[in-house]
Amino acid sequence: MKAPVHLNALRAFEASARLQSFSAAAAELHVTPAAIGQLVRGLEEWLGAPLFHRQASGRARLTPTDAAERALPDIRAGFDRLSLGLSRLREGSRSGVLTVAVSPAFAAKWLLPRIENFHTACPEMDVRLDTNLKPVDFVAQGIDIGVRYGRGTWPGLVAERLMDEEIFPVCSPAWLAKHPLKTPSDLASKALIHDLSVDTHLGFASWHDWLQRAGATEVDASRGMQVNNSAAVLQAAIDGHGIALARSVMVGDDVASGRLVRPFPKISLASQLAYYVVYRTECASLPKIVAFREWLMREAAG
Repeated sequence: MKAPVHLNALRAFEASARLQSFSAAAAELHVTPAAIGQLVRGLEEWLGAPLFHRQASGRARLTPTDAAERALPDIRAGFDRLSLGLSRLREGSRSGVLTVAVSPAFAAKWLLPRIENFHTACPEMDVRLDTNLKPVDFVAQGIDIGVRYGRGTWPGLVAERLMDEEIFPVCSPAWLAKHPLKTPSDLASKALIHDLSVDTHLGFASWHDWLQRAGATEVDASRGMQVNNSAAVLQAAIDGHGIALARSVMVGDDVASGRLVRPFPKISLASQLAYYVVYRTECASLPKIVAFREWLMREAAG
């Protein structure tokens, strides 16, 4: 009997077994829990056997059957081989094209100002940027390599630390001339600029955190302008709309050029997060991945 196409169902089953939850698998695969459940049920119907022990009501954790547990290593190995095969096909059919996934702000404030250096080092390679605030599926979307900001753990990806980061306030020289700041407490009457594109629950530092570090607990950390793009936050500060809480990697070029200044250069807050180079294990030895990774590391070190 010829098997129907069950790749999506196998992915749904593998993710559900690994995460022990249809909901968690749905979040990882960017579909609904109902879709995951339907895919798994369809696979079970085709096999004629259950893949999970159905738990009593109130027990959300999924447990694979013994047969399913024995099959999982082969299924995972198969996905790894399939990903490698697809990568090699793409390498052969799209030679010289490198697809890089980064956030829009990181692209604008760090990568694009330096990308000409990569073109000089590797003139035979074309770069295609995929800018997205949300994590993307490297296989489904044809991503070769990326840079992510976080704690360094992303399922299915190797993560190598690229740059650490510090957090500190910045403003334009003209704004500072109009609004002299002697101590952090002087920020109480000033326009704070907040970055809404970051999630403080994931460890992103906020104005509240920096003010605590600076000992200015009386300053209301919630007031001011709110912007949902990190690059736009810095542009608002450059344009003189207030004082922004900046991340050192993103703001480094603006400070070096004098577009922005640090009113409290001795006070900074070490970020719990960092920038990481990310790629799939099976693609680690591809020449274009190696070339771009090594270039990123040199640029970051320099």
